[in-house]
Amino acid sequence: PPEPPAEQKPPPLPPAQEEFSFLPLVHDIIKCMDKDSQDVHQVLNELKNKFQEMRKLISSMPGIGVSPEQQQQQLQNLREQVRTKNELLQKYKSLCMFEIPKE
Repeated sequence: PPEPPAEQKPPPLPPAQEEFSFLPLVHDIIKCMDKDSQDVHQVLNELKNKFQEMRKLISSMPGIGVSPEQQQQQLQNLREQVRTKNELLQKYKSLCMFEIPKE
């Protein structure tokens, strides 16, 4: 028997929504400032690192360098392809080639 096709790995899961939230760190900074704690510098560094991580993530996103005009052109091209393929599908359906012969 033929071997089944190799399984494709699913795309990586997006980061959890909590990873995008800066509010907990801002809250920690405010609490440290209220207490006159020395930990404020550590929490500020954590916030700075989080901003840097998010900048890297955003700059690595696919299509980030595509202008809105280019996106609109791509969208228009894809819609035209869908329209053409739908027309071809309807044309092939009307040819009756897919009917099962009666015995």
